[in-house]
Amino acid sequence: MEELPEFEQLSDAGLERLIDELTEQETEISLERRKLHGKLDILRAERTARMKGGSLKPVRVDVLAGILARRTPPDGWHSNDSPSDLAF
Repeated sequence: MEELPEFEQLSDAGLERLIDELTEQETEISLERRKLHGKLDILRAERTARMKGGSLKPVRVDVLAGILARRTPPDGWHSNDSPSDLAF
């Protein structure tokens, strides 16, 4: 992690720029974290399905990533749907 600059050396505009840059980085990292959590959820669901003698349908991770990027579900998606409902 980068050190914070000396506040006295930052102009108001420089401070705003730094805040904007760090906010953008946080947003990108947060999206990646959500994608990883989604993939982990899918893998864990597959492991559970296999332990029960089955398997999940192939999952469209690209669709899940789009959902996460938009932060809203696609048309036709219901809150009680599971990731396996996004199968090919």
